[in-house]
Amino acid sequence: MFNLSEIQHDALVEIFNIGVGHAAAAMSGIVNEEVTMSVPSIRFLNRADAALMLVNNESRRICGISQHYQGAFTTEAILMFPEDKSLEIVRLMVGELVPLKELTEMEQEAMSEIGNIILNSCVGTLANIFEQELEGSLPVYHIGTSEDILSASGGQGEAVVLMLHIDFILEKHQIHGYVAFILDVTALHDLQYQVDQYLARIMGST
Repeated sequence: MFNLSEIQHDALVEIFNIGVGHAAAAMSGIVNEEVTMSVPSIRFLNRADAALMLVNNESRRICGISQHYQGAFTTEAILMFPEDKSLEIVRLMVGELVPLKELTEMEQEAMSEIGNIILNSCVGTLANIFEQELEGSLPVYHIGTSEDILSASGGQGEAVVLMLHIDFILEKHQIHGYVAFILDVTALHDLQYQVDQYLARIMGST
């Protein structure tokens, strides 16, 4: 399986933590609660192992929002929550008084908005730090098993999944989710190259 060096790994974790920090600030305004987010770990897995990890951790249906990005590297990015947690997040957005039926009808649009915020915060931070362009598509909403969602995104070919575990801590709630970046061999090497260029710049300036 593809591996980064320790310094490359630490740099990516730091970059993604900056990205989810920006997402947390935007989310705070939407849910009217202080939101903090962190990325405690990232892992490179094949698609089957990534799906199995989600099954072992969640053992239930998953809500996913995916967006395709291209530029410095090409990837399909997917934000994933357990299905029951997605409704909890939507309720935070719209308030306690909305009936469950209406809440369910709003779920797709609301989760797509959240996915757009979080994925664009992560990818936008990568683009800014790498000093490169990364253009994204509109968000697509999925619901199903982890295998369904990972298979529906990025085709069926050989790919590596860069899996970010994200902790969402709200004033009165704690929710965890995942962001997956599906990368082919070329994209993996492009990502590694961009990390190396970033490290060379910051080490050259110290």
